[in-house]
Amino acid sequence: MTGTDADVTALLGQWGNRQHHVEDLLFPLVYNELRKIARAHLRRERSDHTLQPTDLVHEAFVRLVGAEVDWQDRAHFLAVAATTMRRILVDHAKAKGRGKRGGGSSIEPLEEERLAGRQAPVDVSALDDAMRSLAAIDGRKSRVVELYFFGGLTCEELGCVLGVSRATAHRELELAKAWLYRELHPA
Repeated sequence: MTGTDADVTALLGQWGNRQHHVEDLLFPLVYNELRKIARAHLRRERSDHTLQPTDLVHEAFVRLVGAEVDWQDRAHFLAVAATTMRRILVDHAKAKGRGKRGGGSSIEPLEEERLAGRQAPVDVSALDDAMRSLAAIDGRKSRVVELYFFGGLTCEELGCVLGVSRATAHRELELAKAWLYRELHPA
């Protein structure tokens, strides 16, 4: 089941007004998109990861239900959901003891082409540390990376969410990718 952007935005507005019964109507409308985001996240993980896309979607949705967010629209909701999923994976990695010790994961560059196919696992903790460092330096660039790579938003959608032009969103993304690559590959 899919809904239009207007349907989802209307439901998010009701949900934001503390009409919590709305979550039962909203979940089926966004479920497929949330699974797509979860699969993209998990493709970056090692092949024997214990979380499945469905688990990640449900955990993220449970966390979103308790969140105090002024939902703007579908893109905003998906961006926050993607961020929540990333945090769940970081928490999961740290709980498994992989953390800064590496656990055999390699650090891979963030490249668009990697989103389409199979890829080597990414050290989630190192990426999270780099993202936090980037956020401390330039919050908007960090947000652009998060929304693009983890949320699956296009440059046009990034521009809408961030209130900038598509060209500015694209430029910010390119600069952020270069910074993260340098941070993750210091040699």
